[in-house]
Amino acid sequence: MALSTPYQAPDENIFGTLASELVARLPERLSTRVLENAQRLATCPALVDGRVRWSYAELGAEVLAARRWLEELGLRPGDRLMTVSENGRALVVLLLAASEMDVWVAIVNSRHSAQEVDLIRDNCQPRRIVYTCEVSPEAALHAERHGADRYQHPQLGGLALSSLLESDPEPVGESGADQVAAMIYTSGTTGTPKGVMLTHRGILYIASISGGMRHLGEGQRVYGVLPMSHVFGLSSVCMGSLYNGACLYTVPRFEAEHLLETLEKERISVLQGVPAMYARTLEYLKRAQRILKAPALIYISAGGSPLDSDTKTRVEAAFGLTLHNGYGLTEASPTISQTRIDDRHASNTVGRVLPLLEYRLEPLGGDTSAERPGDEVGELWVRGPNVMKGYFRQPEATRRSLTEDGWLNTGDIAKIDHDDQLYIVGRSKELIIRSGFNIYPPDVEAVINEHPAVTLSAVVGRQVTGNEEVVAFVQCEESVELDMAEFQAFIAERLAPYKRPARIVLMETLPATATGKILKGRLRDLAQREDV
Repeated sequence: MALSTPYQAPDENIFGTLASELVARLPERLSTRVLENAQRLATCPALVDGRVRWSYAELGAEVLAARRWLEELGLRPGDRLMTVSENGRALVVLLLAASEMDVWVAIVNSRHSAQEVDLIRDNCQPRRIVYTCEVSPEAALHAERHGADRYQHPQLGGLALSSLLESDPEPVGESGADQVAAMIYTSGTTGTPKGVMLTHRGILYIASISGGMRHLGEGQRVYGVLPMSHVFGLSSVCMGSLYNGACLYTVPRFEAEHLLETLEKERISVLQGVPAMYARTLEYLKRAQRILKAPALIYISAGGSPLDSDTKTRVEAAFGLTLHNGYGLTEASPTISQTRIDDRHASNTVGRVLPLLEYRLEPLGGDTSAERPGDEVGELWVRGPNVMKGYFRQPEATRRSLTEDGWLNTGDIAKIDHDDQLYIVGRSKELIIRSGFNIYPPDVEAVINEHPAVTLSAVVGRQVTGNEEVVAFVQCEESVELDMAEFQAFIAERLAPYKRPARIVLMETLPATATGKILKGRLRDLAQREDV
């Protein structure tokens, strides 16, 4: 493709219906289709939360009851309801009840630090804060720290409630494209966190289109371990399941043993995760000498961070299924591209851009030469219904990422081949420029991960006088001692000299978020230290 030329992804048939028709049918609010399913699929299973099992009729009744409860708590249209939480029935119901009231939900992972939670609270200025204490000890600690009152809800379980806070409501938009449904916050470990304003239409576009591509529907059972405080877990897993009539299993946090037991006993049919989750599951299977039993599993996919070819190959061999891939970011609700259900790619493509989205590549500075014809790389920009409304009350930050006519700068470096397959080369801010050469960390990580002793790796740049060098952080399998000389020789055979790590740092466990996404910012800080 020509750099800077805008393209629109074509319309396509999704599970028997054109994408354009699915988009035309999108309701104006998140809750609308779920409440329709409460009538249409009344007795079908909708949600499993531990021992609690609800049909769609029961879920619909709880949503309407929670709406009345939130009104009694003083929530008004345009208010922000902040949840400090992990996955569970309470969070699902509060999201849908708030949707009915035109209340925004700021979904905050309770495993954030006290500083992060407080910075988010100060930015979003909620009318109320609800802490889901039953499923999250950390939520209970934040509630205690904030002086919130414990409350035992008859259906939603153990919660805590803040007092009614002073807060000005935002204007209500009639259209689902204008009205904000949820805010997901970027990390607040450095500076002020940014509240990404996601609209009803943006989230529903992903639920309908991305969910339809996975053939979600009645009878499917979805393992919902990706946190709803992460947009992948919110739009693709939670709303994708409930919008399409599947049954959602809410799981507060990832444990390989629980995953394996649920795959077998509950006959899970759809599993979505991040690459690190799959890598740790394989590690557990090997360590525990267990055989994978997933009798009903038909679809597995990875997202949230780059999927290297070695992990893909090992997961596919263990599960006997294609490991589908995709790409997105919080500001795009999140999905921009994904592999289609019938695709069988050996490469690490993240699939084709979702139908009807516009996209273009902007030229990069520095070394832009392509290794092969047609491999021109550039910074990816997208436009479509899934793009955020902006960052809450941060107009300058919004202008840096989003143009007035709706183009979002993803900040990612991408290439698109002749078959319209999208490949993510790296983050523009993670690009390492060494002696004038561009180095994309995923390329180096893919090689390191091929070594049989390596479980995970993360590559970052380190500033040195007049240049930048490559630092690799490596997590090995338990009880495996790495021969460093052999390891360096393994890398040298597979990477050009300028791409080889100047330093290799072994770690017992790489720092990661609740979803398993590696915290590269923390590793970059660590790489700058002389004592590493």
